[in-house]
Amino acid sequence: MNRDELIKKSETCILSQDNDIQKSCETFLKASSEAEKEVGISEEEAETYLKMAENLKSTDVQKALILALKIEQSKDIKDTEVKNEAARLIRAIEMS
Repeated sequence: MNRDELIKKSETCILSQDNDIQKSCETFLKASSEAEKEVGISEEEAETYLKMAENLKSTDVQKALILALKIEQSKDIKDTEVKNEAARLIRAIEMS
């Protein structure tokens, strides 16, 4: 599945507590905010991602996916936890 198809698919994701997408998205957003310097986001963005993780809405999935795609493709980011969480989110959306 290419990037554009994946982003389009993320627009229609349905979230629930036992949903892999929700769990992956929350974990990814928390990991990204904790590794803000490594990921290249500001403190404000990190705080926003933390708030999104705590109150995740369907509209947030696309934002998280776009960040996950950037992180997964980046050669500069070495934090394996963040990269793994990005890959998990991408796979969860692909499989939904």
